[in-house]
Amino acid sequence: MRQDAKHALVISGESLTLIQNDPMLSEWFLKVAEKVIIVLACRVSPKQKADIVQMVKNRYPSKTTLSIGDGANDVAMIMKADIGLGIAGKEGM
Repeated sequence: MRQDAKHALVISGESLTLIQNDPMLSEWFLKVAEKVIIVLACRVSPKQKADIVQMVKNRYPSKTTLSIGDGANDVAMIMKADIGLGIAGKEGM
């Protein structure tokens, strides 16, 4: 990847399950996550959302994590992050 390029990593819940159960894939995920400016998780469980934040915090303790959610299923993720942002959405408060 180019140094000046802006990249994102998009991951699904099914893929994340495979990554969480395999140390080699977990290592790869964290290496890729370090090179992008955003990690976007879609179709993941509330626990998986929090787990992603915790994985990054464990690996890179000096980095600041930001989680943004729009529903009650995002609370665990928001609370794990250094900065948590809750947006009033259609799903709930």
